Amino acid sequence: MLSTQSLKSKLLWQLVLASAITIAIFSTILYNVIKTSIYEESSEGLIKQAKYLCSKRNGLDTSYLKTLDISVKVIPKPKYFDDVTIVHTKEKNRYYLTLYYPYNFKERTFLMLKKDITSTQNFLKKLLRYIIIANIITFFVVIAMAYILSSSITYYIKKLTTKLSKLNEEMLKPIKVRDLPTEFQPLGKSINMLINKIQTYVKYQKELFIGIAHELKTPLAVMKLKNEVTLLKQRSPQEYIETIKLNIKTIDELNKMIENVLKIGRQEGDQFEPPIELDLIEYLKDKSNSYKLLAENEGKNLLTDLVPKSFTLTIQPTLLNHIIQNFVQNAIKFTKPGGTIILRSRPMTNGIKIEVIDEGPGIDEKKDLFAPFKRAGEKSGVGLGLFLAKSAADALGASISIKNRKDKPGAIATLVIPSKLVCPLC
Repeated sequence: MLSTQSLKSKLLWQLVLASAITIAIFSTILYNVIKTSIYEESSEGLIKQAKYLCSKRNGLDTSYLKTLDISVKVIPKPKYFDDVTIVHTKEKNRYYLTLYYPYNFKERTFLMLKKDITSTQNFLKKLLRYIIIANIITFFVVIAMAYILSSSITYYIKKLTTKLSKLNEEMLKPIKVRDLPTEFQPLGKSINMLINKIQTYVKYQKELFIGIAHELKTPLAVMKLKNEVTLLKQRSPQEYIETIKLNIKTIDELNKMIENVLKIGRQEGDQFEPPIELDLIEYLKDKSNSYKLLAENEGKNLLTDLVPKSFTLTIQPTLLNHIIQNFVQNAIKFTKPGGTIILRSRPMTNGIKIEVIDEGPGIDEKKDLFAPFKRAGEKSGVGLGLFLAKSAADALGASISIKNRKDKPGAIATLVIPSKLVCPLC
């Protein structure tokens, strides 16, 4: 039995209902057209005979009409008829077509031509029965065809649903898009993108939990060991003060780490922020004013090179800000005083590319810098900035990368935003 809530059953009954209505309408129109055509032909024949009889001035010669099964009478003008009139009548299970035609205006007489159309009526009854039988047969054929068609249409949906229902974090495999019909390939690609995001998310979450445990455990162990050593024997006040200062420093580092972990939770909430339409170039110009102040405060320069003049897209601005801000902060952090950071944008065939170029020491391209707690260089930090930036890019359907400069020491952080983001929240 098909569930009333299933797409297949709804599609099946919609096809059956639409086909049944179409067949009924078409059959009704066809029958009425045939019936009208036959009656009109018979009526025209009677009118021709009446005209012929009226043209004979030497009296009515109706002997030849007997062969046509037509009876003719001259009658006084009927009470309700003033002109040519055709009437359908039934007498003793026989059907007749009667024509009243003006004959002699002076004598006010009419010709009454009466034709037996019982055989025609019987033919129309048979025709109607045949049409009804044909409709019933066609209806069952339509049900069978509708079932096959609905099964064919929903087959790939069911296949995708089964595939998704069996997915778990241990068996995340992409769908073979080439095996799907053209109409379902965009859906298959979107599902594969979703699977890729889930794989990335699961991978990073595992690394994040392991990293958090390691990063919290190490300073706590150091702090515990230092306290235990301090308590082994009587110490000077200065030694106690140094131990307390070390504890405070360790606690500050732990607080900073916890703050960054909380940022991850807040960023996951930002993924549900409604997207808005904004001019990306104007947005970058506005943000660059703040970034210039930060750079100048550390004795560094920030230049902008934004092309085109305008680029409008629908995006979640908080997630975008996570990425751009992280790129610029890293560029300022690793660039030496007097150095220059460049924020630039360039249009692409299917989107736009934003780059932040620094004059720092560069990166080790063999390392996965986007994994949590991965630090580059000798600068302080928890190592969650690029992890947050990558998570934000994945949520937007964008992509980020970091490579070394080829012209001089430094790195180029790149954000590529497609014109049509993947499944933006509405």
